Amino acid sequence: MGVQITQQEFFAIRDYIKQHYGINLSDEKQSLIHTRLSPVIAEHGFSSFDEYFAFVQRDREAAVIFIDKVTTNHTYFMREPDHFDLLRDMALPWIDKKFAGQRDLRIWCAGCSSGEEAYTIQMVIKDYFNGRLGWNQEILATDLSTRVLRRAVAGTYTVDAVKPLPEIWRRKYFRQHDKYHLIVNDELRRDVTFRKLNFMSKLSFAKPFQVIFCRNVMIYFDIKTRTELIKKFYDCLEPDGFLFVGHSEALGSTNYFKPIGPAAYRKVIAD
Repeated sequence: MGVQITQQEFFAIRDYIKQHYGINLSDEKQSLIHTRLSPVIAEHGFSSFDEYFAFVQRDREAAVIFIDKVTTNHTYFMREPDHFDLLRDMALPWIDKKFAGQRDLRIWCAGCSSGEEAYTIQMVIKDYFNGRLGWNQEILATDLSTRVLRRAVAGTYTVDAVKPLPEIWRRKYFRQHDKYHLIVNDELRRDVTFRKLNFMSKLSFAKPFQVIFCRNVMIYFDIKTRTELIKKFYDCLEPDGFLFVGHSEALGSTNYFKPIGPAAYRKVIAD
C-alpha cells in the first residue's frame, strides 16, 4: 500500500508549487500527486510525505526531481497548425521587412516541453528563409522540467511521432536513428537553444522578442498568475510583436494585445 498522503500534506505541497512555480492544483489532484511522488518516497525510504517534502525544500537536486515529477508535459508535432501558418504568412514577413537591417530573428518558445513545438517553429523558419545567408535564425526554447529538456536536446522521436509533419520536412530535417526512431538533424538542433526557466522568476532578456509561443501552459495557472504572465510577455515583446497561446487560453479583454486569429495576438503599442 505504501505511504499515504494526508490532506494537510497535500495542501502544503500544493501551496509550495503555487508559490514557487505558479501551477495551480485543484483539490482533485491529491491522488495525482500521491501517484507521482510515491515512487520517489519509496525509493528513498521516507516515512511520510512531510518528511520527503522537508527534504525537497533543503536539497536542490531533490527539488529538480520533485518538479519533474509533478509537472505535466504533453505536446506533439504540428499541434494547432494554424499558428504555424500565421508565423509563416504574417510574423516572418513582418520580421523580414522591419528587422532587415539587424538580420536578427528573436523567437521564444516558452513551455517547450520535449521540443516538438520548438523544432516545428524552426522548420517553418528554415523554409521561409530558404538558405538566405546573414540572418541569425536561432530561437530560444525554455521549460521548467529538466527531464523534458533533456529529451528536447536529444531530438529523438518515434517514427509515429513525426508522422504529422509534411513528408518533405521529415526527409529534410530528420535522419534515421534506429528502426523505430528518427533524430532531428544537426543544423536544426544547432539553431534551437534549450534552457530551464521558471515563469515565476524575473524575466530578463538582452533584447525583446518578435514572437512568443506559450501554448497550453497557462491552463495550469490561476487568473492572477495568468494576468501577471501576460504582462511579462508584453514587456518581453517588440512593439507589434506576436503572441501565440493555446486555443483554450484566450486572453479575453486586455489592453496589452489585439487578436489576429484564434489564440493569436499582436502587442498593442502604447500611446
